[in-house]
Parts: sequence; C-alpha cells; structure tokens
Amino acid sequence: MPQAEPTAAILPIDHLLLRGDPARAALDGRSGSYNFAELEETLGRLAGWLAGFGLEPGARVASWIAKGPVAALMPLAAPRAGLVHVPVNPLLKHAQVAHILADSGAALLIGTTARLATLAPGEVPEGCQLHREDDAACAMSGGTALGPSTAGPDDLAAILYTSGSTGRPKGVMLSHANLWLGAVAVADYLGLTRQDRTACVLPFSFDYGQNQLFSTWVSGGCVYPLDYLTPRDVMKLVDRRDITTLAGVPPLWVQITELDWPPEVAAKLKRLTNSGGALTRPLVAKLRALFPQADLYPMYGLTEAFRSTYLPPTLVDTHPDSMGSAIPFAEILVVRPDGSITDDDEPGELVHCGPLVAQGYWRDAARTAERFKPAPPASRYGGMAVWSGDTVRRDAEGLLYFVGRDDAMIKSAGNRISPTEIEEAAVAVPGVAEAVALGVKDERLGQAVKLLLRSADPDVAPAVAAHLKAELPNFMQPREILVLAAFPRNPNGKTDRVALAREYCI
Repeated sequence: MPQAEPTAAILPIDHLLLRGDPARAALDGRSGSYNFAELEETLGRLAGWLAGFGLEPGARVASWIAKGPVAALMPLAAPRAGLVHVPVNPLLKHAQVAHILADSGAALLIGTTARLATLAPGEVPEGCQLHREDDAACAMSGGTALGPSTAGPDDLAAILYTSGSTGRPKGVMLSHANLWLGAVAVADYLGLTRQDRTACVLPFSFDYGQNQLFSTWVSGGCVYPLDYLTPRDVMKLVDRRDITTLAGVPPLWVQITELDWPPEVAAKLKRLTNSGGALTRPLVAKLRALFPQADLYPMYGLTEAFRSTYLPPTLVDTHPDSMGSAIPFAEILVVRPDGSITDDDEPGELVHCGPLVAQGYWRDAARTAERFKPAPPASRYGGMAVWSGDTVRRDAEGLLYFVGRDDAMIKSAGNRISPTEIEEAAVAVPGVAEAVALGVKDERLGQAVKLLLRSADPDVAPAVAAHLKAELPNFMQPREILVLAAFPRNPNGKTDRVALAREYCI
C-alpha cells in the first residue's frame, strides 16, 4: 500500500519564501545573511530587475554564475517575472554553454565577467542580452520589488539541461507544480524543520542541487551555499555554521570519509542525503561509523521526474544495497516490456508516474516520445509517465534494487556524461577517424572515462588530450586514451561498442 502523502496545496514556486518565519534566517554565506522577510524583498527586487528588460512572457533567461544570493534566488525570481529559468552548470565551458543558449532560445544570460568573456560572438544567440552577475547583485540592493506571481501549477518555471547517452544535453521542462511538490516531498521524508541548516555544496543547475534550497525553505530552515575547493572546506562550514543537513554524491562522500573529523563536529550533522550514484557497502559502513548521530538517506532519481525513491535510515543497515521505495507524490512501477507489472524479484523497467513527472524535453518531440509515454495500465495516476530505461527488481517487502542501466550514459562524480559529446570533441582533432567514450569502474568517481580512438597516427593521443582539456569541463576528461588501428564492427557495419566495452572496460 502506498504511504500517506503530505498535504500540499500547490502554489507558484516563487511563493516559497512566504512560508518562513519573517524573522528567522533563510540564507547565509560569504555575501551576507538574510532572514525570510529580507530575502523575500530581495527576491522581489531581482524579479523586478528582470521584468524591466521587457521580455515576452515565458522567455528563457539563463544564469552561468557561482553560488551566492543571485544564484540562489534566480530559480524564484525568473518565474516571478513570468520568465523561465535556465541554470547553467558553472563547470561547463563555452561550447556546452553555447549549445544550451541556442537550444533554449535564451533571451538573456547572466554570467560572471570572466565567463561571459569566453563566449565568442557566434556562440551567443542573436538578440540574447548579456548581463554581469554584479549588475544583478546591485539590482537586488535597491529598486522596485515585484510581488508574488499568479502562475498556474502547469506553467513552465525552469528548463534544466541533462546529458543523454546520445547527442547533446537536452532541456527538461519543469512546471511550478513539479518544483513545489518536489520541495514538499523531500522536506517531508527528510523530516526537515525550521531549526535545520543545510549546506548547499551541489551545483544549483542540478535538480538535486536546486532542491537543497527549495526543501529547506519550504520547511522554514536556512541554507548556506558553498563553492568548496576541498572537502575540508565542507567540514569547516559544518563546524562554523552548525550545519545539520548535507547532500552529496558518492565521490564527495569518499573524500569526506578520508578526513579526520573531530567527534564534536561530526555530531552536528543530523542528516546525510545521497543521490547521483549508489553508495557501496564499504562507504555506507564508513559514513555510519563517522557520523553515528546522522540519519543516512540513499536516494535514486532522474531529472525527468526529479526524485523517485529513497531508503529510510532505519533500513540502511539491513538493506544497504536497496534503492528504497517511492517518495511522496511518486508512483514507482516495475514493468515488463508489455507494460504488465513484474512479480517479486523479477527484473523489469522502472517507470515513474505521478505529478513529479516533467513536461518533456524542450523543443524535442522525438526524444520526449522515447522517454515520456503513457503510464502502464496499473498506474493509479495514469497520464504520462517517465520510462527510465533502468532495470530494477522489487522484493517481497516492496523495496527496489538497481540491476542495470540500459543506455550508455557514463555517471562520474555525480555527473551524467554523454559519450557522444566527448566523441564529437575528439574527432575534431586532425588524424582521429573515430572515437568511442566508455565508462570504467572507479572507486572514487563511480565511473571514469576511457576514450578509444581509431587513428593511423599512434601518437595522436596528446593532441586529443590537449583539445579536450580546452573544450570540455574537468569531469568529462578521460582518465585514459587508447589509440587503435581498427574498431570492431557489428553486422550492420556500425562500430561495435559492446565488443569494445567487453575488451577494454574489464
């Protein structure tokens, strides 16, 4: 039986700060501290500044900035101004940013001066305005504040770009209802309260990173954005700000557990949440030993439906390999190819149904049709569902276990990496005929990138490495580059990626 869900009247996402106690702290960091009343006023000013550019309702506004008040408020300010926010991962470089700007049809981009300077004139869409982050920050300190919006639940609020196994990143369309219910759901099962203080170390361009803000604010708590350089910076923040909640991905937890945490500092953390890759049994054991007073929440999600499952802390020790079960507002089914429900312990495809399902991919009907399909007949929600492509099994207790990923996505350090994007960059180097990027197991990263090149020049690898370093972000850089004289072919004459993976990924 599905668990009882929290009560959630769906409001426009920009109403989020109105839920907090006006006098309580809402955001703190290097740029200053704001209580809920001050942050709501600041939000209104940023929204008023955006509205002053006279953009059409629904126009896309992108942000390519570091963590701080502007980055934290843009997801609320753009929708309040009747616009759609497109956050860009600060780690991306000009080629990926140019694609996102062009694909989204961005009418405005806010970026740091240094980042804006990397964009060539041809990489900025015609008519797209460029504004410095400093200008946005200045606007938040004065000017006319725009009041709360009257947006409807299904109105588009954000487009979050996520990589696919083929092609360039695609934009997932999220409504006000998607964002609002995601905040309420996570706050509910994590048990967040207004006494909680969340360290926001994940990028706000990720749905998981953005939800750090939303779930804390909907609970009346305070967020502390941090662009950390080393894991020790995270430990210092926990100590200095009495952090209670920390969200991370497996590679960060590996680094966290390598630090010498004073017991009194470790005890401040009450809640650890993980997504972006499964926790291994040894890592779970290390986290439980290092943070005995903290509840550990393993979670599984996909941007197309935000979050799907979580494992309650009480089951972590007895079921450390489980993905858990559905979060509030999510219906998770395990189905056969014909859409019928699998038996206990029978592998099947994970299908996510319900109001957390996104509205599809921006201006991409073909890929939307591949992933967003009618819900299986057994669904109590019906409508459109996300067919994940991930194979899982459900045990007799209703807990889910990951079996395998059907696509070729490489998941490294919590990042979803498109092999095609790496391959396209590699074949741009003279002398490279073909390229295949594969994911290989890595203890710290989850997966690392191994790049195979077909080339008559056995010494081409250094040139490729230099080109990739200039064109791709750090998390996409191959750990190893191999040059081969030939690639195996399948009966259709295509490169046999399965054969390459079998030979080179062991």
